[in-house]
Amino acid sequence: MSQLSDIQIRRKKALFRAQRRGFKELDLIFGAFADAHLMSLEEPELGRFEALLSVPDPQMFDWVMGHAAVPHAYDHEVFARLCAYRKDLSS
Repeated sequence: MSQLSDIQIRRKKALFRAQRRGFKELDLIFGAFADAHLMSLEEPELGRFEALLSVPDPQMFDWVMGHAAVPHAYDHEVFARLCAYRKDLSS
């Protein structure tokens, strides 16, 4: 039986969290994004994704939908990819 690396464990935890945020719309967006992109995220991007998972749901929903400005600390390429993916889902 092979051991999982630290990044593999983090990816598995992030996938679980992305699919079960508790806010249905975000579960769908984050879960679909994670299914499509999580395994290709390298450590720095994975850290940014994990940070996004820690943001409270109402706040994150407003950011993703463009209803509120995204703080500089969260306005990075992973968030941009997530928003682009959300737009593709709704097309």
